[in-house]
Amino acid sequence: MDLNSTPLQIVVSTGNRIELNIHGAVKLLLSAVLIGLFILHAGGWWPWPFLRQLENIAYDARLKLTLPGTVDNRIVIVDIDERSLRQEGQWPWSRGRLAELVERLFDRYRVAVLGMDMVFAEPDRNAADSVLAALADSPLGEDARMRTKLERLRRELDPDQRFAAALRDRPVVLGYFFNTQAAPGAEMRVGQLPPPVATVQDLGSNSVLPLEAVGYGANLLLLQHNAGGGGFFNSPLVDSDGVFRRVPLLIRYQDRLYEQLSLAVVRALLGDPPVEFVMGAGYGADRRNRRLEMLRIGGFTIPTDELGAVLVPYRGPQGSFPYVSATDVLAGRADPRLLNGAIILVGATAAGLLDLRVTPVQNVYPGVEVNANLIAGLLDQNFRSQPAYAAGLEITQLILVGLLGALAGFLTPLGALLLTVVAGGALLGFNAYLWLAHFQVAPLAASLVLLLALYVLHTSYNFFIESRRERRITRLFGQYVPREIVEEMSRRGAHYSLEGESREMTVLFSDIADFTTISEPFEPHQLTRLMQFYLTPLTRIIHEHRGTIDKYIGDAIMAFWGAPLADPEHPRHAVQAALAMTRRLRALEQEFRAHGWPPLRIRIGVNTGMMSVGNMGSEFRMSYTVLGDAVNLASRLEGAAKQYGVSIVISEYTRERAPEYVCRELDRVRVKGRTQPVAIFEPLGLEGELPPEQLMELAEYEAALGALRRQAWDEAMTCFQRLSARRPDCRLYALYLDRLAALRATPPPPDWDGVFSLSVK
Repeated sequence: MDLNSTPLQIVVSTGNRIELNIHGAVKLLLSAVLIGLFILHAGGWWPWPFLRQLENIAYDARLKLTLPGTVDNRIVIVDIDERSLRQEGQWPWSRGRLAELVERLFDRYRVAVLGMDMVFAEPDRNAADSVLAALADSPLGEDARMRTKLERLRRELDPDQRFAAALRDRPVVLGYFFNTQAAPGAEMRVGQLPPPVATVQDLGSNSVLPLEAVGYGANLLLLQHNAGGGGFFNSPLVDSDGVFRRVPLLIRYQDRLYEQLSLAVVRALLGDPPVEFVMGAGYGADRRNRRLEMLRIGGFTIPTDELGAVLVPYRGPQGSFPYVSATDVLAGRADPRLLNGAIILVGATAAGLLDLRVTPVQNVYPGVEVNANLIAGLLDQNFRSQPAYAAGLEITQLILVGLLGALAGFLTPLGALLLTVVAGGALLGFNAYLWLAHFQVAPLAASLVLLLALYVLHTSYNFFIESRRERRITRLFGQYVPREIVEEMSRRGAHYSLEGESREMTVLFSDIADFTTISEPFEPHQLTRLMQFYLTPLTRIIHEHRGTIDKYIGDAIMAFWGAPLADPEHPRHAVQAALAMTRRLRALEQEFRAHGWPPLRIRIGVNTGMMSVGNMGSEFRMSYTVLGDAVNLASRLEGAAKQYGVSIVISEYTRERAPEYVCRELDRVRVKGRTQPVAIFEPLGLEGELPPEQLMELAEYEAALGALRRQAWDEAMTCFQRLSARRPDCRLYALYLDRLAALRATPPPPDWDGVFSLSVK
């Protein structure tokens, strides 16, 4: 490497490190910005409607996954259905008929409490009014006693009086509705409201107040006065997607608090206990505000939000409560076992009368069954609620998720995916724990979206940055190393440079035996085709075993392991590649014959040691290569393979690092230019893969070699002659027989170390 190139390489190296630091800082900055935006949403400073919608979807999914899916027989819906209208006549029925329905339910079927999911705001038509008025205007009406009798008869025949008498002294709760939206006609006030359950003053000062109504549609004074109670059945709390998830249990009107129908029914069932308010302090910017956190009635606790609303604990789709046709009750055909002691809600499912709602469990859902679910939730105490600390919990989740998501940006793609999946699973698990064990609805959607957004952000960023890095690495190393290693280098994101360095590596030299003789009869284009046919599969094998092609020198291949990508297993991979190359060449013999080519034999030398690697050459031409004494030794071992008649020769340094391979020691040699002798070996295969006869031959050979080094010439001669007789084609045995003859003729000194000088190259 010339001196003029060194400063440039140092600048490139430093630039790479700076580039990596900049990319890390950019990813952290983008993560921080994204986390900050989500925190603004969670804190309510910059709400995102689509996240709120996703939160609703996440709530619906959790609700559907945990629905009881059973029928609750404690609450029965007496249904004004199509069959009832055919049997009893069109709606509205006379109040007298309704009085019969109430009396039947209490006197015959002995129900516990009755809630009417309807309002009776207008007087009923009395067919006897015109007849009695005519009599009062006749001469009979001039008699005072007759007028008194006619008036008494009019009251007795009044259906509203009849209905009121049926309600009297019975636990019957009438329904009504509030108008909370300021719209034309919303301020109308029809009928009589029931007594309030409390006043605004009962909540205390600085309290967040429930929803305020501007008008109402209630029942006739006569009916409400005789009924056991009343409750509103409409819910103004419809989410932005039109779904009924929450229902207020309290609504404020003129500083008085009124209860929802289901709450009124349960209170009637419990004997009308008072409603107690549990207020929480420390809300608002100045921490002095108070808000409603729960209600208590007769030992029951109901968690609410600041508006006094609850999440409806749906049991399942329509049909989660038994339905009984109203005409069957009037006719006495209903099952007494189903109605006895039950909570009854009277509602309508007939076409034109059905109060339909969109709910998380069903898009078309009867409003009367919403109230049934609320009553069941009040009795079972299974209301889920969003904790008061929900905003703080969500911000904490976002920070933790954000930190994990930011960390994922510095991991491998698989590591980032695993971390994202584990973090998402932990978030879902924690949320499920709060949902199932503590009936708390913890925020979920924003944290999941943030986690996914960070993963997509970092994956996309890393993809484009790594594409740039891969292109840069490909420019530097693509001509030397296989694409798979280039991709791995890019994935690791480490610093790679062409600058020279010293490291332990393994180098391989291969050459075709007798190539000059083989190539003589070939035309140039034929020889080129032969070399491509030969070099392509062997190069592929080197790449498959993580090797780097240094160069082609005619028919020779030079490759190394351990650079540019560090490889702790470089000796093992080099030996694997050498054995695979010889096997592949033997497998190609048939194809060579098909082309009219002679079979090829290769010689391979492999050595492991410290060597210099880098971009070396002149200012005119550079090459990424290896230099050093260890490289020279590998080249000499490749040449020595011919002398020993073997295909592969490896040094003792390589053998030590690949102990799982069975090797035959060829010799101890002293190479020109090196004073230290080196043992050389031929790898035969993996332990356990060699046949027994080959292992026996190897043991006999090692005994013969040991006898030679002990200068037991006769014993060694006998062993090698026996081996050569069985394998007359083995050049190694012939070599040692020649050596033994020379040693016997001219014995070495007694302290001979058994080392021979390598005469090649």
